[in-house]
Amino acid sequence: MVDTSRDNRVGGFRGVAGPYWSLRPVCGGYEWEVKPEHARPADPMERLRAENARCNARSRGDVL
Repeated sequence: MVDTSRDNRVGGFRGVAGPYWSLRPVCGGYEWEVKPEHARPADPMERLRAENARCNARSRGDVL
């Protein structure tokens, strides 16, 4: 998912928390909440960039 209210930050959908959706960065980190109207599915290029960033972070040992 892409959070359009935070410079198009990409995160994985984690669940619903009241009126908000919880997203977590693909490379790991803290979840954040977004209003559903500010979230949209990531397009293929955004997903590829996020997965590439995750692989790079994993190779550095930053994430499991």
